[in-house]
Amino acid sequence: MNNVSIKRVFDGDLIVDNMIRDLSGSLIGTKFVPNKTVIIFDELQECVNARSAIKPFMLDGRFDIIATGSLIGLRGYNKKESKGIPTGFEYFLEMYPMDFQEYLWARGINDETINYLKECYLKKQKVSDSINVNMMSYFKEYLCVGGMPDAVNTFILTKDLNQVYDVQKYILEQYKDDFGKHLDKNEEKTINKTELIRIMQVYNSIPNQLAKENKKFQYSVVDSHAKGRKYRNAISWLEEFGFIKICYNLNSLELLLEGNKKDNDFKVYVTDTGLFVSMLERETVGNILSGNLKVYKGAIFENLIAEALIKSGKKLYFYSKSSGLEIDFVEIIDNELTLIEVKSTNGNSKSLKEVLNNKKYNNISKAIKLIDGNIGYSNNIYTIPLYMAFLLK
Repeated sequence: MNNVSIKRVFDGDLIVDNMIRDLSGSLIGTKFVPNKTVIIFDELQECVNARSAIKPFMLDGRFDIIATGSLIGLRGYNKKESKGIPTGFEYFLEMYPMDFQEYLWARGINDETINYLKECYLKKQKVSDSINVNMMSYFKEYLCVGGMPDAVNTFILTKDLNQVYDVQKYILEQYKDDFGKHLDKNEEKTINKTELIRIMQVYNSIPNQLAKENKKFQYSVVDSHAKGRKYRNAISWLEEFGFIKICYNLNSLELLLEGNKKDNDFKVYVTDTGLFVSMLERETVGNILSGNLKVYKGAIFENLIAEALIKSGKKLYFYSKSSGLEIDFVEIIDNELTLIEVKSTNGNSKSLKEVLNNKKYNNISKAIKLIDGNIGYSNNIYTIPLYMAFLLK
């Protein structure tokens, strides 16, 4: 929606026949066929009145509308500038970067191979050594490239991770520009500089938050003088923006999870691990591919699993006690309350075993451990390769 002449189409009374006439005049060669044409408003936030036009188009019924935008999910965005938000005429679908299965499709991996992985997962049988090695190689690529379409396309065309890094840094810079744009358009007079500073402080603290052995969000990492919850709105704003997701600690390992969470005890994860990796030292990509990751190893793998769970439509929860018991994720998998642990190697699973063997938690009988390895099953712990996280439905 950056074409100025097209933006003017929506400055009038938003009468459908008039808008179709003016759009066809601006887009030479375009045909608008009733009941056969879909009109796509891309980057809707750049033309607020186009959003107002959704209602008359829906009432008219001759054309379907798809609107995309990076900010339209934020509360109150554009309300002060537009001719009215089309309440009741919008259906929101939150889109995420490509998951690992979609990345495999982009890399040319056929459905036969992907279906074989699904079969191994369901039957709890080992993946053949050659396919397992290849999948881990693609998985490490995916950690570096992520799922942003422009980054994936750049890698597919060039295989150059330096060019991918440049694309990712550009995307992050655009995000930071968007932070200010939103606040500017929703304040009565001028941009709320205090709130923008807090958003940027939270944003900049994310690598350090995830690098800690205790990955719970700590306000002191944002600001050593931070008090109370003054940064909580900034965290919520970044989640609404779509850059992060919040993972809440649970009071107990019981259903219902959402009603059992601790609002003030949480971790944050970036919704695209490729972007998270690009926020770290530039050498991180090489360390991922060579297997020499150190301080960020757990953070990167854990972020990727969180990302996979998000893309499966799940909210994020974990379970941590002062005694040292720590379960990375707690989710409902295949209709069962399931413990999920992320390991870079097939190491000790002390917390999983403690819960599974404790009669206090007799409602828990299932645990999944994701590792840099192959499939296995022992003592109610199902071990799967890290790249199979996309199968946790």
